[in-house]
Amino acid sequence: MIPQYPPGHDLLAGKVVVVTAAAGTGIGSAVAKRCLEEGAKVVISDWHERRLKEKAAELGDVHAIPCDVTREDQVQALIDGAVDHFGRIDVMVNNAGLGGTKSVLEMTDDEWSRVLDITLTGTFRCTRAALKQFVAQGGGGAIVNNASVIGWRAQAGQAHYAAAKAGVMALTRCSALDAAEHGIRINAVAPSLAMHPFLAKVTSDELLADLTKQEAFGRAAEPWEVANVMVFLASDYASYLTGEVVSVSSQHP
Repeated sequence: MIPQYPPGHDLLAGKVVVVTAAAGTGIGSAVAKRCLEEGAKVVISDWHERRLKEKAAELGDVHAIPCDVTREDQVQALIDGAVDHFGRIDVMVNNAGLGGTKSVLEMTDDEWSRVLDITLTGTFRCTRAALKQFVAQGGGGAIVNNASVIGWRAQAGQAHYAAAKAGVMALTRCSALDAAEHGIRINAVAPSLAMHPFLAKVTSDELLADLTKQEAFGRAAEPWEVANVMVFLASDYASYLTGEVVSVSSQHP
């Protein structure tokens, strides 16, 4: 049974939050919505401009900036645009990522590099740009990365995605130490299975059924259930938490 959607409690009141890959119906979109409900001013970005405009219109009071996280100039333009519009940024949510299923035996260099560039290096580019802005503002701020339990667990056909998400976890831990002297916190979530239409489109029914059976609650997470944990990590309630990867999963061994 899916729990009741919780109301907001102003956990991010007055904060400016930037969310990557926020178009569509996945975790990024859910995070943007929850941040609005928690009192934040929100900047959403995505590489797909039409979907981004549609999502901005759906959410209402948000500022939308197109961004391809594989382009350093566009990442910097995202941060600069957010600051130009709201005067500062307080939270960076790095949600952009690319998956896919392909055996290592058949995987090309381009397929490997594409997943790593978006999922891991894109997170690095956004982290670096946000950190520089936080420091320029005088320090403070929070970064929340979207990792995955697949960074810990083996799954056939997921070598590129698993390597990228394990890299996001390592990036989270190490960059948190680099940022600590500036009062900046960096954490990540590691969801197991969060159901949304895009996932259903690119994953077989058989695999989804098998993965769902592994969940203790017998169902996939709703994207907003993952978003709730990301909001907590972004909020002042997590003021002494940094360099951590929080598993948002009911999956048992």
